[in-house]
Amino acid sequence: MPLPLVRVSAVDSPQDRLLELAHLARPLARAFAEAGYSLYAVGGAVRDALLGEPPPEEREIDFTTNARPDVIEGLMTPLCRATWEQGRAFGTIGGTLRENGLKAEITTFRSEAYVDHSRKPAVEWGDSLEIDLSRRDFTINALALDVIALERATPGVQTLFDFFQGFRDLHERVLRTPTEPEGLFRDDPLRMMRAARFAARFGLTIDPAVEAAATAVAPALEKVSAERIRGELDLLLVTERPSVGLDFLVRTGVADHFMPELGALRLEQDPIHQHKDVLRHTYAVVDKTSPALLVRLAALFHDIGKPRTRAITDEGVTFRFHEVVGAKMTRKRMAALKYPQSVIDDVSTLVELHLRFHTYKMGWSDRAVRRYVRDAGPLLDELNELTRCDATTRNQRKVATFQQRMDELERRVEELRAEEDLSRLRPALDGVAVMELLGVRPGPIVGRALDVLMEIRLDEGEIDPAEAATRLRAWWDGLSEDERRAARP
Repeated sequence: MPLPLVRVSAVDSPQDRLLELAHLARPLARAFAEAGYSLYAVGGAVRDALLGEPPPEEREIDFTTNARPDVIEGLMTPLCRATWEQGRAFGTIGGTLRENGLKAEITTFRSEAYVDHSRKPAVEWGDSLEIDLSRRDFTINALALDVIALERATPGVQTLFDFFQGFRDLHERVLRTPTEPEGLFRDDPLRMMRAARFAARFGLTIDPAVEAAATAVAPALEKVSAERIRGELDLLLVTERPSVGLDFLVRTGVADHFMPELGALRLEQDPIHQHKDVLRHTYAVVDKTSPALLVRLAALFHDIGKPRTRAITDEGVTFRFHEVVGAKMTRKRMAALKYPQSVIDDVSTLVELHLRFHTYKMGWSDRAVRRYVRDAGPLLDELNELTRCDATTRNQRKVATFQQRMDELERRVEELRAEEDLSRLRPALDGVAVMELLGVRPGPIVGRALDVLMEIRLDEGEIDPAEAATRLRAWWDGLSEDERRAARP
């Protein structure tokens, strides 16, 4: 049948993209055809080609075939400069083609039976493309391109196989499953998070049956490892509109089983003490930030301390120190999700500092700028972006005033950078120099001396070591004799 088109570009149409997939797969197609086996490109590569999505820099394509794993390996090895078989138990052999560098993973048709209460399938090889595609998570991923038929260009031969109306769902922007969704989600609960990601990435409406199934199966996510959950969350967060997927996860209760703090942001409202909907505000901040994982994670977590700090006072509803409480909660939740420690440190720092800008209400003195830059450290750009995006008010006058203050801060930072090295905001003397100068041993007094020097640095800018030594001796002379005696060796 003719190749269907979803969005045609004068430069790179979906039909061109499908032909390109077949061209990349040509060495494999010839080898499998000569050996008497079928070969189909499946999954994301076919879906993205039909959508007219730009190809990634590093080309990767998944294939399926009626050949068994040993045969796949035998056919791939002569064509590849490297092969891998970590997925052999599931019928998958991978390799990088010598001819064009394509990374290909080829899997035998499967018909899987999942063991009760287990996410690990008992793999059974199959001989039917339709049954194999019925195992896929969503109809938009259950499309198959016959690269052998396309390579041979035989007139009238079907090349694109769509047993579950995935092409229609792509066109109508609907996310459905090829078979009954509750069973698919019980087989692999991570598919519920994949639903959130695909809906956010492609702007899809989630079919009511899919949402109902996710609501029913949500507790099963606890069977999935933290690492797999984290991986899907990260992919969701770097889509164009993560809020679409996040809201699905909260609505269905899926989020409660890996990040219950998110749903807790739906704070109760009362007619007297109104405040901003914290959950909707969080969605808005996440969507406003650039699609970089670090700042998106900070946006996701930045207000999670509000439910624990909410109080009703004469001033109305307050959330005092929610940034401090939120930073601690962020560390705990990200550790549970097995994030690297460096990422946990950076995100929790951004959460703790996200209100720091607002403490400088009297303008940006040199001292204020230095303190802000010192506290932000290498995260200054991310902190500024998070601070800007955290302003979601509809009051345009407030928005304009806020943006003007942010512009002033960034201008002041650049002015000071032209005068001094803000990347080296540290005391003029180090700890060793302090001990030699004052004749003291290591201990709290050295830390106090360095704090004095740091305050001078923040207040006045850079001073030379000689001036620092003079100022430090004056501070030392002002201490009591008991303090000086206790600090000496």
